[in-house]
Amino acid sequence: MSDTAQHEIPVRKVNLPFEGVPQHWFGDNAMQTHIFNGLNLVFPDGERFFVRAVMDHVDRIESPELRAQIKGFAGQEGWHAHEHERYFATMRAQGYRIDGFLRSFRKFVAWHTKYLPASLRLSVTAGAEHYTATLGAFALENPRMHEAHPVMRRLIAWHAIEEIEHKAVAFDVLRATNPSYALRIAGFLIATATLLGWTVAGTRMLLRQDGISKEQAKRMLRDLERRDGGKMRRAIRDGFRIYFRRDFHPNQIDDLDMAHAHLNEIAATA
Repeated sequence: MSDTAQHEIPVRKVNLPFEGVPQHWFGDNAMQTHIFNGLNLVFPDGERFFVRAVMDHVDRIESPELRAQIKGFAGQEGWHAHEHERYFATMRAQGYRIDGFLRSFRKFVAWHTKYLPASLRLSVTAGAEHYTATLGAFALENPRMHEAHPVMRRLIAWHAIEEIEHKAVAFDVLRATNPSYALRIAGFLIATATLLGWTVAGTRMLLRQDGISKEQAKRMLRDLERRDGGKMRRAIRDGFRIYFRRDFHPNQIDDLDMAHAHLNEIAATA
């Protein structure tokens, strides 16, 4: 796929029945479940931040193709935020106290929205979108996803496919409005620290509420990494490294056909 390849970005309005999702929905494993839950907690406000960052630059975009992709990007991210917030109701019903964490993260996002320059917020968004597409591709190709509850597996597949579909939008808007390499890397480093820090914090919070000690959590994480063979760590590491190439573009990672091969996994939800 070329750097300039354009494709449709459809908005699929799914509505998933989260009410029957069990507490430890990923292989009956608390650690495996809460790594995903920790990431889920940052999605709604994070994705609204992404949309604002891109829309703040839309008036400077002349390309009708890129404008159309921006519209699709905003629609997809908005529906992701909506559906992940619906899942929060299930987490609350399971007894998890998540509202304090959500308030803290919302304040964090609001501060950055207010005080970071628009160009840097866009760069952070481009970097974060690279991570979500990287993690999405990993999830779609991970044979262990069959261990997840069917509803959550469909949620992950839907979100992953669409992250891959719109992975280049923020990057292309940044390239069109401020193609500085230093700016791109600065935003990427902020995105790295933010996604890692808040996801780890959310995971730890949920494990504590399950009564799992730090020592137990470390053993569980080591066991997951042994079962995984280090594949997730390598995927994140490789994604981190490639972003530093001066000639990097998200479409150089040709995974759109692979993502669309999984559309049947979400067909029943669309």
